[in-house]
Amino acid sequence: MNKNLIIVVKSIIWLLALIPVVRLFWLEFTNDLGANPVEFIEHSTGTWALVFLLVSLSMTPIRLLTGQVWQIQVRRLLGLWMFFYACLHIITYVWLDFNFLFDEMVKDVLEHPRILVGFAAFVLTIPLAVTSNNVMMRKLKTKWKTLHKTVYLIAILAVVHFLLLVKKDLTEPFYYTAVLLLLFGIRIYFKYKTNVISVTNKK
Repeated sequence: MNKNLIIVVKSIIWLLALIPVVRLFWLEFTNDLGANPVEFIEHSTGTWALVFLLVSLSMTPIRLLTGQVWQIQVRRLLGLWMFFYACLHIITYVWLDFNFLFDEMVKDVLEHPRILVGFAAFVLTIPLAVTSNNVMMRKLKTKWKTLHKTVYLIAILAVVHFLLLVKKDLTEPFYYTAVLLLLFGIRIYFKYKTNVISVTNKK
């Protein structure tokens, strides 16, 4: 895929990625955020952070399954949108939920494993966002790839956070868990296949 088409794809991603946050502003403007607006915003921003995380993680499995490589060029953009919605999720928690009462937040984080897991996932995304540029890639060299492998841990923590948050109907978080397991399964299968071929060729 040539550069012009990549630009078009990235532009489409930008437009689509803005829809959820524009929707939230519109629902606020029309006073249609439901009985618990803060919970609605937290759920929406958290869900979209998870969606963008899983979509970004799907780029390599797509390459493994199809042989196409162009989508790898939009992976970083998808990851940054994940960080954007994760930031909105945290801001909603800190500002709208706890009104910057940090003592109360610390108690909440320590008392509830689901909050601690989610907070840990967010903290781990910060180094990835900070180093998601060509300058840092050149500076870190091989360490950059090692650092960005923590995205797998982030994904696991994010899914666990979602599972712990839901008290009754686990259907929605189970969907995301299934997608993550599928993406991991594809990677493991192709890595195993490559290792088998490598061993066979050495014989």
